[in-house]
Amino acid sequence: MPVTLPQSKLDALVSRLSTVESDLSTGPDRDTYVRLSREFSELQPVVEAIKSYQGVAHEIADLDAMLADAATDAEMRALAEAEKPALEARWEALAHKIRIALIPKDAMDERNVILEIRAGTGGDEASLFAGDLFRMYERFAAKNGWKVEIASASEGSMGGYKEIIAEVKGRGAFAKLKFESGVHRVQRVPDTEGSGRIHTSAATVAVLPEAEEVDLAINEGDLRIDTLRSGGAGGQHVNKTESAVRITHLPTGIVVMMQEDRSQHRNKAKAMAVLRSRLYDHERQKLDSARAAARRGQVGTGDRSERIRTYNYPQGRVSDHRINLTLYKLPQILEGEALGEIIDALVQEHQAELLAAEDA
Repeated sequence: MPVTLPQSKLDALVSRLSTVESDLSTGPDRDTYVRLSREFSELQPVVEAIKSYQGVAHEIADLDAMLADAATDAEMRALAEAEKPALEARWEALAHKIRIALIPKDAMDERNVILEIRAGTGGDEASLFAGDLFRMYERFAAKNGWKVEIASASEGSMGGYKEIIAEVKGRGAFAKLKFESGVHRVQRVPDTEGSGRIHTSAATVAVLPEAEEVDLAINEGDLRIDTLRSGGAGGQHVNKTESAVRITHLPTGIVVMMQEDRSQHRNKAKAMAVLRSRLYDHERQKLDSARAAARRGQVGTGDRSERIRTYNYPQGRVSDHRINLTLYKLPQILEGEALGEIIDALVQEHQAELLAAEDA
């Protein structure tokens, strides 16, 4: 039998949906309408589950009363006994769904994401793999209706990226991508390998919620801002214009450099956005030591031996080591089509951990 749900919370959710519905009918301004519509779409399925849960509970109570009544004839008793297990199973499933809905949400879940991918151990092959990972997330983002904008990229000598930083914009991006932080390991035969020997290389992924100015105040006195000439291809324009911007946050030593744009102003704005998210994540880690330990354990140093997931090309499999999940769908995962299966499993595992902690 499921843990008894707090009736006061259930009543409060039903009441809140009624209030939101009523407020929507008054024709509020655009911003209020958008906010209330979003809340309504989140509350409606939960309230439907609550009503179903309460209805099934009444049906079970009626069956129990029938079974307890000595006057109930044998045929009716047999029907009640046959019907009860299915009702109890449905009641448990509804209770589980509601309990998950009642878990306090991460305030950052609806935020956009700063996605950082860096080549780790493995030289050129690691850079190529970092490129493969970026394209995987780009395709997964498109599948979810999110927009991806590259903020900064340093290309590898044979393709891919030594480092790439991008903004992923869309509702719920952080909720879906936050479990991707860590070392991703690839095992495959490089195109340059004549003997067919399998190489192992790695790339690190960091997923940060995009912080807003209201989330934390940055003291201008803590920043050193340098302007420099952009490196890489670009002809005469690059050589003459100091459009690249490097911002150093002196108290933490965090450095962000942007040179993708020809506009120094836009490079500075992008650098500040990335810096703000890194600082916000830094503060979140300090406030939540458990999360900090988990993130340090996940991201690691980019060494081959540390990993959260392995992409094995010869076997066509992808294994997530945190939840012991292996899928023989490597091409579909890299295309962003089946990545959702891994992410959904990670979300479910996280929810199970939260429920277990609540019960304890």
